[in-house]
Amino acid sequence: MRTALDCARKAASTGEVPVGAVVVQDGRVIGDGFNQPIASNDPTAHAEIVALRAAAKSVGNYRLTDATMYVTVEPCLMCVGAMIHARIGLVVFGALEPKAGALQSMTNAHELTGLNHRLSVIGGVLADESRELLQQFFQSRRT
Repeated sequence: MRTALDCARKAASTGEVPVGAVVVQDGRVIGDGFNQPIASNDPTAHAEIVALRAAAKSVGNYRLTDATMYVTVEPCLMCVGAMIHARIGLVVFGALEPKAGALQSMTNAHELTGLNHRLSVIGGVLADESRELLQQFFQSRRT
């Protein structure tokens, strides 16, 4: 999760909302990413999607069976869907996202009936640090 926080700091340094993500499989990082929809003009360039793309390329397979996704903020619905398609085994997130979080806050998308894959979820890991990074970013934008 500390590596994901480092990725989030990179996002903040480029003016993007500070969210970072890391994919780990068999004890090694196979992909990482940070939010970059503004710089890339791509609404799908969330940290999780960037990390999934890097991980899939790294292993040569879009299925990342039993990999773990570490992300600093509770993922949105799009990102949860992508993780399900990638067959991520575990999602570990930091801060809750009350407006758009799709694992706990807004909905439990990973528990919808009819899904052919289930994610395990652990929330609240380094939540204070993740939340502080977001709060500092948005406070600096307001001043």
